[in-house]
Amino acid sequence: MSGIKVTQLGRFPDVKLIEARRFEDARGFFSETYSQRAFAEAGIDIAFVQDNQSCSADKGTVRGLHFQTYPFAQDKLVRVLRGSILDVVVDIRHGSPTFGQHEKVVLSAANGLQLLVPIGFAHGLVTLEPETEVFYKVSNFYSAANDGGLLWNDPALGIDWQLATTEPVLSDKDRKHPLLADLPHHFEI
Repeated sequence: MSGIKVTQLGRFPDVKLIEARRFEDARGFFSETYSQRAFAEAGIDIAFVQDNQSCSADKGTVRGLHFQTYPFAQDKLVRVLRGSILDVVVDIRHGSPTFGQHEKVVLSAANGLQLLVPIGFAHGLVTLEPETEVFYKVSNFYSAANDGGLLWNDPALGIDWQLATTEPVLSDKDRKHPLLADLPHHFEI
């Protein structure tokens, strides 16, 4: 038994939702959130090389949609340490039958779910509560020269960010990413 449950997220077989077992008692819980052996037993054999953590002060903080291009393209394993997020992935692999389509899932400290975002997908999130902390492992080192993005609110994507009553908090960089129609062919299948 690997200790983790792995399911595909929606229409994307390579995007995985991961649920690690939690052992609860009067003190709280214990969970082995990452084990190379358990992940390999579940068919996920990725060497992670860097851990990243972000804290967003405000509800409605949008981060994304981000990716890195080759030779620094990254798989990401995302989880929430405090608070909750709506996590979004967009297929940006030209030639894919699901190119430009997205899936989303709520990740929270309470549900303990993790999302594996493979190379070829743009990744973004919006915080659903204040003081949300997100932790993610990546399979390649950060490279400013290979840092890419897709405009988070591109109408062609049709993403409901659940911001109807909240003004989004964004970085200047995230406001300036290209539309899907203008995105270079970074990933092909």
